Amino acid sequence: MSFDVIKQQAVAMQEELVAFRRELHLFPELSLQESETSRKVKQELEQIGAIIKTDPDGFGFIAEFKGEEAGPVIALRADMDALPIEEETAVPFASKNKGVMHACGHDGHTAMLMGAAKIIAKQSFKGTIRLLFQAAEEINAGAKSLIAAGALDGVSEIYGLHNLPTLPAGMAATRSGSLMGSVDRIEIKLEGKGGHGAIPDQSIDPVVAASAIVMGLQTIVSREISPFQPVVVTIGSIQSGIANNVIPHYAEMTGTIRTFDPAVQAGMHKRIERIVKQIAASYRCEANLKYISQTPVLVNHEQPLEHMETVIDEVIGRNNRVEAAPTLAGEDFSVYLQSVPGCFFWLGAGPAENADQAFGLHHPKYNLNEDCLAHGTALLAAIALQRLAELGGYKL
Repeated sequence: MSFDVIKQQAVAMQEELVAFRRELHLFPELSLQESETSRKVKQELEQIGAIIKTDPDGFGFIAEFKGEEAGPVIALRADMDALPIEEETAVPFASKNKGVMHACGHDGHTAMLMGAAKIIAKQSFKGTIRLLFQAAEEINAGAKSLIAAGALDGVSEIYGLHNLPTLPAGMAATRSGSLMGSVDRIEIKLEGKGGHGAIPDQSIDPVVAASAIVMGLQTIVSREISPFQPVVVTIGSIQSGIANNVIPHYAEMTGTIRTFDPAVQAGMHKRIERIVKQIAASYRCEANLKYISQTPVLVNHEQPLEHMETVIDEVIGRNNRVEAAPTLAGEDFSVYLQSVPGCFFWLGAGPAENADQAFGLHHPKYNLNEDCLAHGTALLAAIALQRLAELGGYKL
């Protein structure tokens, strides 16, 4: 089978892909609540002969197509969860679940992998193509759960994609090495001594300490890390007190730490802990820090990258592939890449013109350009089928 035939099959499924994606978009489900989404996908897969293995958490699952002979195992992954966002697109298939929206396009990813499955099911090949329909990407839990369920057992390579609404549909973006940032979470609790807001000398104010810590943490980026190493330290929430004339006893903060180099990520815990505890002590407060490692830097492997770029060039054209800009947004696909070789890329999902002005991921007006569905379907199917042929020493 040629790349042209795979592309033609994907294009022929466009209406079907759109309908399936819109059905998922109507009824989005949050992380670790994807039971109905999972049921719909399994039902479709069972009709085309896929072998289903369920994740112990009951939301994500593994599906397989086995070839005519034993051989390598190539894995493809799509995520299925939505976000706690109230949709503002006004499209006729807008979310019916209040406060929940597919604002990251995981409904599109799921539809693309489903389409790829339908192409793969009709082909002759040697080896196994394993499809990972993953839950809970948004909370950085799904990949670990599927790995525990055996998702990577025997896998030779793994591939995945994410739509990008600021890149026109029909294009793709790839990058050698690090593509996306690591994700760590911090939780800080400060204990002071509560009292009257008008008598501060009889209290120990954790709010003032918290304010100093917020500013002090930024010196890690500006004074401890090379300016050539991207790092973000963001405090996203501060909770303390309920009255304007009371110095509270406690202050609590949460934040996210992003890095673009595994070595830098490894040193962030000690840096954060030193600054938090020493600044707190200087304000006479007790500090407790929880540093929660969530996902590593997403680092593409060179040989899978070369294969993937070749397929992209054949399927959508070399002139439609660009170099991806680095981003500190995180993706738990990086967890798979710590265990097996593989590659991840951006698939254009924006309007043909002025895509750079489109509403971005996680925005309540985000709107996936459905023209990308056939492109993603063709690319996923071709990447897996061609790689099995290359590793197995036969012609697709």
